[in-house]
Amino acid sequence: MTTMQEGRVVIVGSGLIGCSWAMVFASGGFQVKLYDIVQEQVTRALKNISVQMKELEEMGMLKGTLNSEQQLSLISGCTDLKAAVEGAIHIQECTPENLELKKKIFGQLDLIVSDNVILSSSTSCLLPTKLFTGLKHVKQCIVAHPVNPPYYVPLVELVPHPETDPCTLEKTYALMKKIGQSPVRLTKEIDGFVLNRLQYAIISEAWRLAGDGIISPGDLDLVMSDGLGMRYAFMGPLETMHLNAEGMLNYCERYREGIIRVLKSFGPIPDFAGATEEKINVAMCEETPADSEHLNARRRWRDNCLVLLAKLKKEIKEKDLHQH
Repeated sequence: MTTMQEGRVVIVGSGLIGCSWAMVFASGGFQVKLYDIVQEQVTRALKNISVQMKELEEMGMLKGTLNSEQQLSLISGCTDLKAAVEGAIHIQECTPENLELKKKIFGQLDLIVSDNVILSSSTSCLLPTKLFTGLKHVKQCIVAHPVNPPYYVPLVELVPHPETDPCTLEKTYALMKKIGQSPVRLTKEIDGFVLNRLQYAIISEAWRLAGDGIISPGDLDLVMSDGLGMRYAFMGPLETMHLNAEGMLNYCERYREGIIRVLKSFGPIPDFAGATEEKINVAMCEETPADSEHLNARRRWRDNCLVLLAKLKKEIKEKDLHQH
């Protein structure tokens, strides 16, 4: 049951990711301050959030147990950073992926925050050592990288700086669980974190197969959406191995040689340019032309699919709990 939570959360940056985070925290019953430099930007963001929440409520897909009015009443805008962070328990930075800009923001926060608030960045590719090194409050700093769109895709990668206090990691983990996200802990930073490293491994082989003319780009995507992806929506690659034989040891014994043989035949890292880029682009644009109208329509379709999938996964989880 969602009730109003103690403590306030601050979102720095009111773009797409900032708005999504604000909605997720409000769904968990937290008071949210949405900060941006310009008042119009904040006003527009709050309006977008309001529209989205009402749509979600009509579809029966609003997160949490508070209704949209109650959730909206928890979110307010702010253009004064010092006032915004007063008394906050968690600050989620959501500014554009620009190292200098993010460092500037964390530098400002470093001067005005207390010793127990958590300073968290939504960055998808900047390493904690690049972002947080030299800050007075580095012990309180962490990367919490969401997956787009975070409202429908619950994973959050938690990546510590070498000087991050273990209790910062644990507090952030607990907070993410509380608001219904799915946090995972990395023990240390690595370029690309984990989600993108897995994604890039898939992208590179997909690019080679389509580029070498082994399969058309459209059929390649089907291999994932109607093949691997159906399993991966419910279990990861390691558990898939475990179930595809009589357990993991049996799987490795049976298949290790074949896997190594196939992996050795993988080509070099693609340059993601040239003739293959042209060919894949043509195939993608045939299905969805690369203008904002077509792309946005397709994104809406994707988000609706994610809503339905999230609903299904939730039902399955609840059923499993009853059975155990």
